[in-house]
Amino acid sequence: MKGLSWRSAGESHGLALVGIVEGMPAGLKLDLEAVDGHLARRQGGYGRGGRMKIESDHMELLSGVKGGETIGSPLAFCLPNRDSVIEQLPVPKNPRPGHADLAGCQKAGHRDPRAVLERASARETAVRVAAAGIARQVLEALSIEVFAHTLSLGGVDADPGNYAKLTPIERHERRAASDFASLDPATEEPMRAAVDAAKEAGDTLGGVFEVLAEGLPPGLGGYASAEERLTGRIGGALFSIPAIKGVEFGLGFPCARVRGSEVQDAILLAPEGASETRWGRFSRATNRAGGLEGGMTNGETLVVRAAMKPIPTLRQGVASVDFETGEEVLCTYQRSDVTSVPAAGVVGEAMVILTLADAVLSKFSSDSVGELLESVATYRRRMAAV
Repeated sequence: MKGLSWRSAGESHGLALVGIVEGMPAGLKLDLEAVDGHLARRQGGYGRGGRMKIESDHMELLSGVKGGETIGSPLAFCLPNRDSVIEQLPVPKNPRPGHADLAGCQKAGHRDPRAVLERASARETAVRVAAAGIARQVLEALSIEVFAHTLSLGGVDADPGNYAKLTPIERHERRAASDFASLDPATEEPMRAAVDAAKEAGDTLGGVFEVLAEGLPPGLGGYASAEERLTGRIGGALFSIPAIKGVEFGLGFPCARVRGSEVQDAILLAPEGASETRWGRFSRATNRAGGLEGGMTNGETLVVRAAMKPIPTLRQGVASVDFETGEEVLCTYQRSDVTSVPAAGVVGEAMVILTLADAVLSKFSSDSVGELLESVATYRRRMAAV
């Protein structure tokens, strides 16, 4: 299986972040401006800190294209850091609770939190968004859309019914107009007030974002082994994002508190002629499973949510211990956001894209875009006969 893979390198205040994407089919015309647009989304949102005013991420593509089209070889790129001062920054004298500082120092056997936090920093997620900006264009060629939005921030909840009421264009416009990547305009001022109050108190806020993927064929992923199950792969991908503490699909955790009859999605025959726009002859009465059954996509919309804890860097300070003296101190304050839930949604969207692109390119013949489209068309015809 070919599939798609990616790697990242670089530190938060190093010269640059570097990424490599392998497995992209040849013949795909890349839109690099679109990639930069998603990088800008990651840096936006109300409640962000000073670093976002310094960096203006732009992907510099180094390999894998000719004439603007992919050629089937690995794509390498870099995101230069303007704030590349890693050698000038002081070494914190105490580890920060909630970060990788202490466990990382214990793991490596030293007392230099800087050597840990530079790589553990969420700055690394910019590479993920850039890599997904490339992979997204494969999914878009197959009419698969992946869309993230904020459901909750600082205890303020958005109306989850707004998504279904909007057209795709309206969703993008409404999210772009929101300082919190929310689809519910009624949440703007309450969320803003919550962020302002937390900032005044020297505190931080967490929240929940939702990622949806529409147009997926049934059968991505697998049931034969644990490694194939897409539920675990997507869940693991989201948990790899710093500060994510919970992931749920479809109905999610409420499934544990109701009877089975209230959880299952009845199978129906799709309306006459719907096989031209759907995958196959079947549809569901509901989508409580969130588009995944038995570790595979089932043709319905993928629905996954992730909960982000409040950022642990607090301006008011958190108790820690000095490495050398053992004295109880307030930990070193690093420049930080009040909240970055909207940005985390962009990263979550990226991780779902990378996982789905891998599943798509693993299932279908994909040495070239033409071959991929032919393989998918054959699969769609087969679905109509099942």
